[in-house]
Amino acid sequence: MHQGAGWRALIREDVGTAIERDPAVRSRLEVVLAYPGLHALWSHRLCHALWQRGYRLPARLISQLTRALTGVEIHPGAVIGRRFFIDHGMGVVIGETAEIGDDVMLYQGVTLGGRTLSKGKRHPTLADGVMVGAGARVLGPITVGTGAQVGANAVVVRDVPPGSVVVGVPGQIRERGGAPLSAPAAVPPPPAADVDVVDPAIWI
Repeated sequence: MHQGAGWRALIREDVGTAIERDPAVRSRLEVVLAYPGLHALWSHRLCHALWQRGYRLPARLISQLTRALTGVEIHPGAVIGRRFFIDHGMGVVIGETAEIGDDVMLYQGVTLGGRTLSKGKRHPTLADGVMVGAGARVLGPITVGTGAQVGANAVVVRDVPPGSVVVGVPGQIRERGGAPLSAPAAVPPPPAADVDVVDPAIWI
């Protein structure tokens, strides 16, 4: 389990994260019963544990069943941190060597995919606090830095500095205010926890 947390504590944390991230929530019971992103996450934890213990085929079969039921495909080998939330969920694909930090949020249709058929690390790493807008494609063994935002439908194939915003096809890196990022020194720090973040969907 993550950082020694028990499964009951993790479930409570997951439900609390959904309530915090989704203003449409009406009750905790609704979250538990009707949020496919959470169901996919819970299934992934089981699949990942099986994968790590060498039960590769059962892990893959359960993950594929979960894909059919939720519309979310998470490879059992992917590493996912705490307080991860997928809004709506349909069409999300997370590859085998993807690594996702804490407090990350994905919207529907996001792909964390690869660009090569070679073995080894071939999927992206999302640092803590990253938000990825609907339909975005983050491809290859790149790193999206802490607190960065990826705009809806963006295609990202290179590293993203912490605290920046990526928009367009191919992805163009901008400061949080929308200006082009001219130099690494101009990268703003990640936003504080009490600062409102802009939905990256508005950039497209």
